[in-house]
Amino acid sequence: MASSGADNKLTAEAAASGLAVRIVTEHGLVHISVGDLLRAEVAAGSELGRQAQGIMDSGGLVPDDLVAQLVRDRLAQGDAQQRGWLLDGYPRTAAQADALAAAGVRPDVVLSIEVPDDVLVDRVAGRRLDPETGEIWHLAFKPPPPEIADRLVQRADDTEETVRRRLINYKLHCEAVKSAPGLAGRLVEVDGDRAEEAVGGDIRAALAAARSAAGLEYWRQRAPVLLLAQGA
Repeated sequence: MASSGADNKLTAEAAASGLAVRIVTEHGLVHISVGDLLRAEVAAGSELGRQAQGIMDSGGLVPDDLVAQLVRDRLAQGDAQQRGWLLDGYPRTAAQADALAAAGVRPDVVLSIEVPDDVLVDRVAGRRLDPETGEIWHLAFKPPPPEIADRLVQRADDTEETVRRRLINYKLHCEAVKSAPGLAGRLVEVDGDRAEEAVGGDIRAALAAARSAAGLEYWRQRAPVLLLAQGA
């Protein structure tokens, strides 16, 4: 029932980022974002980064083998093994889910955060990055201070057109991921189009159920393995 990690979660994208941060903060997990891993490769100018750049800018999916290697390497690092992890934005395809299973990753809980398309687009397309600090602001939900507004930029993969293409890709693969071996029996769907506390309450309930099913001593030693997915 468990994998080689401690506490594991997965999110597929738009509603995930802020929610993922809250979950890792509350439960002491390591936040592992596939998008961040890929952007780090782009910034480093690696061969993988050069391949991924054009694909991400067009709203496409980076090839499974490249992403799988990044994820496996990150999950094997000491902090993820010791504290547990929240995997943000992976798997998005059945092949990626199979790669997780082949690597011995077995989540105890898969949370699917269900949010309507238009809400997701608003959440992502309104994001702005401060290139000086790396902080993410949102034009509606987290407005930037007037003195920094002019320097903020919108990432190429956060435009409405790109987000809608990503949603199309996501839906093509979503059901296959949810029903993949090792994931289907652990799926908990949560309505993400509600107040933060309501969503958080459902997530805490899922964690409590995993704790009960795994046993207290197991939970103390390993913490639960969570995978957080997002639907639309």
